[in-house]
Amino acid sequence: MKKICHFSSVHPGLDIRIYRKQCVSLAQAGFDVHLVIGADAAQIAEAAGAGVTIHPLAPLAGGRLRRMATQTWRCYRTARALNADVYHFHDPELIPYGLLLSWQGRKVIYDLHEDLRADIHSKPWIPAPLRRVIGAAARGVEHFAARRFAAMVAATPYIGALFDKSAARVAVIHNYPTINELAAAASTTVTAIPRDSICYVGAINEMRGIRHIVQALEMAPVRLLLAGVFDPPALRVELKAYRGWRQVEEYGFVDRREVGEIMARSVCGLVTLKPEPNFVNSLPIKLFEYMSAGLPVIASDFPLWRGIIEEAECGICVDPENPNAIAKAINFLLMHPDVADEMGRNGRRAAESKYRWDREAAKLVALYGEILETRRAD
Repeated sequence: MKKICHFSSVHPGLDIRIYRKQCVSLAQAGFDVHLVIGADAAQIAEAAGAGVTIHPLAPLAGGRLRRMATQTWRCYRTARALNADVYHFHDPELIPYGLLLSWQGRKVIYDLHEDLRADIHSKPWIPAPLRRVIGAAARGVEHFAARRFAAMVAATPYIGALFDKSAARVAVIHNYPTINELAAAASTTVTAIPRDSICYVGAINEMRGIRHIVQALEMAPVRLLLAGVFDPPALRVELKAYRGWRQVEEYGFVDRREVGEIMARSVCGLVTLKPEPNFVNSLPIKLFEYMSAGLPVIASDFPLWRGIIEEAECGICVDPENPNAIAKAINFLLMHPDVADEMGRNGRRAAESKYRWDREAAKLVALYGEILETRRAD
């Protein structure tokens, strides 16, 4: 049985893409899967039940720079000791350690969750005059590394195309939902509870449009079921002063069962991210999770997203920085429940036929098979 090691110094223990999709799918395919990541005892036990061995990183106090200097080394050291056949890492800050493993003769995969250069351009903690320079330097490092890694795994075709000329292999593994997960979770909700709310599930920050969503609530007679963690926490304090906040039902961080229950109570799901460089060419998992749960979506009017939504006829695209436009879309779905139901069914059909994780899992397993075959040939 081939040993595989995924490692991350940033993501939480049961991260959806890393653990629930990739690691679990590889374990189901017969690999001996190990994951080096921050995790608690309950998460370690849950992973063991799914055939994944977690090697936990202890919490590290301090800021971003300390994590990048210390936690990355601890992550690498733990991963290296496992002597795996393939190493698969998920954070740009681990590139130097991926290179070390590659120079030691190990097969290494770099998983690109985001377009790093575009992400840097949106980082508020990086001085604006430096973002372009740092972004260009980061892209150069990624191309240098790509030539030395066994493969680059990209979450979107756009990101994958950036490395077509520099990487030995590029595999686009979309972050599509596990097709029946949220629908199954929603089915456990008491059916007498009406769909009388809207929902937003995910990271909550300025760039993801929460301010304009709360402002839109002032013009729409509906509750917002809000699940996620504020970054920074001070943003929540500020938004509580808005009149629309009185219509917010706040959940904080929720597990997957609770996500399904929230969606079961909702008329539609919101994914109105601002037009930041890192978002306009992204494929946000929440869009496809709403679709898989049978919810119509109200989404940012980016060309890529509009194409998906119009093809599936599963929602409404709006200017994400216009609260009036968001409110108008919400009110339309509230006043036309038959249309909303049809959009939800259309989205579910599109998820079942096209946007589903099991097909991406097959591509991931095939990539590992190709890399391991190459190793035998070497």
